[in-house]
Amino acid sequence: MAHTHPPAIFIADAMGLDFLNSIATPVNTPIDWIDTGAGLLAWMEQAGLVPAHEVAAIRKQALPGELDSVAAQARSLREWFRAYVRERMGRPLGRADVAGLEPLNTLLERDEGYSRVVSADSGEAGGEGDGLERRLLRRWRSPESLLLPIGAALADFVCDEDFTYVKACEGESCTLMFADHTRGHRRRWCSTAVCGNRAKVAAHRQRQKSKVAPSAIRPGRR
Repeated sequence: MAHTHPPAIFIADAMGLDFLNSIATPVNTPIDWIDTGAGLLAWMEQAGLVPAHEVAAIRKQALPGELDSVAAQARSLREWFRAYVRERMGRPLGRADVAGLEPLNTLLERDEGYSRVVSADSGEAGGEGDGLERRLLRRWRSPESLLLPIGAALADFVCDEDFTYVKACEGESCTLMFADHTRGHRRRWCSTAVCGNRAKVAAHRQRQKSKVAPSAIRPGRR
């Protein structure tokens, strides 16, 4: 099945939350960017979680229905993690919160990542450039390997992000979440140009309605 969704939304400042935002209502109609296997591949490529050449290889080698099955697993993972985040957002994570991460840890145990020394500029071993670096890579043995970089992104999120500043957009019908990295942590909207502007317009209309028009008729004399 061809992927026909518009480009995915990446506004969260944290890949773990961008994964939760892979289902959203940008305008009026809900869109699930990982509703199919083709959608999952497209979303992961846009997110930079899978190299383009690996996406092509996985698409070519996958058996009929296999990618759709992996997409279903990704959606289940997404909704489990959404519940985990919403229950804990607004406060730092602590020791007691580790027990709730067992589904994530079970996924991470399947990882087949490895490292390789490459040129810092070209990514090719032995190349000339600004120096060398150790790069983490992954063996894509099956379509289910697509879940592994997602798991890594979720793990990085719970370890590195302060849940005190994990927020849901205040837009009336918006479901997007984000990590508030602004100075003073005053961010309220997924986007000031979209939900922020809608709220501004709605507030203006409400103020206009609440104004009492002055009477143009003077009370008559007795």
